[in-house]
Amino acid sequence: MMFIDKAKIYVKGGDGGDGLVAFRREKYVPEGGPAGGDGGHGGDVIFRVDEGLRTLVDFRYQKHFKAQRGEKGRNKSRHGANADDMIVRVPPGTIVVDDDTQEVIADLTRHGQEVVIAKGGRGGRGNTRFATANNTAPSIAENGEEGQERWVILELKVMADVGLVGFPSVGKSTLLSVVSGAQPKIGAYHFTTLTPNLGVVDVGDGRSFVMADLPGLIEGAHEGVGLGHEFLRHVERTRLIIHVVDMGATEGRDPFDDWVKINEELKLYNAKLEERPQIIAANKMDIPEAQKLLEQFKERLTEIGLDIPVYPISAVSRAGVQELMYKAMDLLEAIPEAPVVEEVTELEERKVYRLETEEDEFTVRRDNDVFIIESPGIEKLVKRTNFSTHESVMRFARILRKKGIDKALRDRGAKDGQTIRIGDFEFEFVEQE
Repeated sequence: MMFIDKAKIYVKGGDGGDGLVAFRREKYVPEGGPAGGDGGHGGDVIFRVDEGLRTLVDFRYQKHFKAQRGEKGRNKSRHGANADDMIVRVPPGTIVVDDDTQEVIADLTRHGQEVVIAKGGRGGRGNTRFATANNTAPSIAENGEEGQERWVILELKVMADVGLVGFPSVGKSTLLSVVSGAQPKIGAYHFTTLTPNLGVVDVGDGRSFVMADLPGLIEGAHEGVGLGHEFLRHVERTRLIIHVVDMGATEGRDPFDDWVKINEELKLYNAKLEERPQIIAANKMDIPEAQKLLEQFKERLTEIGLDIPVYPISAVSRAGVQELMYKAMDLLEAIPEAPVVEEVTELEERKVYRLETEEDEFTVRRDNDVFIIESPGIEKLVKRTNFSTHESVMRFARILRKKGIDKALRDRGAKDGQTIRIGDFEFEFVEQE
């Protein structure tokens, strides 16, 4: 059984630097030509697979990733510097999904694999690039393009490193909820947990592991009684078992007998589970009788010649819980990685597709007296145009005319002086003579 760890984050490529309007000012060159350089490109946001990572826990603390913008163009026709890309490390097995379109952008599996998730904007062209035979000293420069921005969902198929086992109602769900961000449904009745709850435990020193609170177990599970096989299949895949025992005997059962019975069920299902490393979490130590029962428990362990670490804890008050998590992490680091058994999930059945937009297409619609032009290409052009110079404005008007937008506006009934809107930009329609 695979579990899905999820995170939602915002990524934005860096904006491109603006192009520069500049002219040569040299002593013996009275008519200096254009000398404004192009702006630098904005940085990309790139996801890179790092096999040292196992969970998405880092994305709980940082949810916004913005690359730097490019430098502005410089004089003497020099380019502004391109911005550095932003590298975001993700664990192998991460699937990246666009939050708006639900498009699968990338499936990252190999160590070192990289994919651009948000592209940086191109730098604007400086006035050097607009010189022609007819206009040898243009005052035109473009603004840098905006970087791509999007919300993405990261989904990671993970194997649980640690399985919590124990009789129903011994406090497994409570323990999981206090050590991780998981919010299992908790109730004071048997079989509250019918499906595994997954939690990512951040130990607090830069290390993390995945813990699963597995469904409660009863005798006969190895024969498929109750949730038997379902439960045992999950345990089989974990590398470490934390066996939670109700040391307060709140349901009138003997804690040691509980521990023996569950171990017996594990062994009957798969003999290898008997050799799986185990820690005993003696829970509900805040109950008065618990200390006495804990001593008896340890004595009986010694009698049968077993040296298993026992950690007294109270999941409710969190006493002893941090020490238990450190011990689990240390043991995991000493245990070799188990081979991951792939299972088909709904993630693999999704289609990967790309959204193509035709940049030259446009539509014109009317909203009362305002004519609205909708076109990704024209909206980009507006953002790149520096409207503070007459030449840039005239160039913009020429491009609209060439694309057939003037004619489309006239056909829709646009008259001299009426308002035209493209994105956030508005201007007056001027009928050409």
